[in-house]
Amino acid sequence: MFVTALQDLKYAQWFRGADVDGDGFITHRDVRMMSERYIGARSVAPDSTTARLLTDGMDGFWTNVIAPMDQDGDGKVDLREMTEGFRRVLTDPALYPEQIEPVTNCFFDLVDLNADGKIDQAEFKQMFGAVADVPGEDCAAVFAALDQDGSGALDRAEFHRAVTEFFYGNDPNAPANHLFGRIPA
Repeated sequence: MFVTALQDLKYAQWFRGADVDGDGFITHRDVRMMSERYIGARSVAPDSTTARLLTDGMDGFWTNVIAPMDQDGDGKVDLREMTEGFRRVLTDPALYPEQIEPVTNCFFDLVDLNADGKIDQAEFKQMFGAVADVPGEDCAAVFAALDQDGSGALDRAEFHRAVTEFFYGNDPNAPANHLFGRIPA
């Protein structure tokens, strides 16, 4: 699969959110801090099953996806390494179940604050706004566009479609492009 300039923009937007400490690198510490943010926003105990599942999932994401992108072996991944790594790894949406789905499932469960099997707009805004620093108006617009059936909530399938589109898609008009914050036009 050919990676487009649009995908590079999306990957850079994701990188900015994943570089939690803002030092220009993603490290295992950043991934752990990201987990802690989500757990904190969810208001669950750090030793809860939900917290452990998320932390384990994010550790696996670091080990299996991010760490192998570290081309120079310095224990950190810069934007160039991450973009090149995503270009190498995220080549086939059919690999989504093994590459991204486990972390997405944990994240869905974390965002679903009332555990009703859906993410409503308030839950979406809390997690993407408070944790990923996505402005409220962007959260509302993205949420409305992702809610394909107009139910007022994202079910697990809609959420997976959004994440799949974000990481693999090339449609410049796809609302999922802005899942982790508005990308530059």
